[in-house]
Amino acid sequence: MVKHVILWQLKDEFSEEEKQKIRQGIREGLEGLRGEIPGLVDIHVQVEYLPSSTADVMLDSTFTDEEALKAYSQNPKHVKVADERVRPFTKSRACMDYHCPDGAGR
Repeated sequence: MVKHVILWQLKDEFSEEEKQKIRQGIREGLEGLRGEIPGLVDIHVQVEYLPSSTADVMLDSTFTDEEALKAYSQNPKHVKVADERVRPFTKSRACMDYHCPDGAGR
């Protein structure tokens, strides 16, 4: 198994009300890919966070292997969500991909 974790910061130009809608849109879009992409085992988007956080949105996803992760990044359904619901609203992105041999996500 391969974990794919992303942290995004939303652009400063948006009000808190707008950011709440954007976060929900990101969550709905990405979690809507569940069952739509071969090799995508699990996907969760966290949009609620503590004040100590430095990110606005977290994607936590699991893939069968590196090939499935690569295919996901190029899949038209994923690209559409990224282009319409994520990229226009984010100012920064940090990503970590790693092997999770036991499939437990640790």
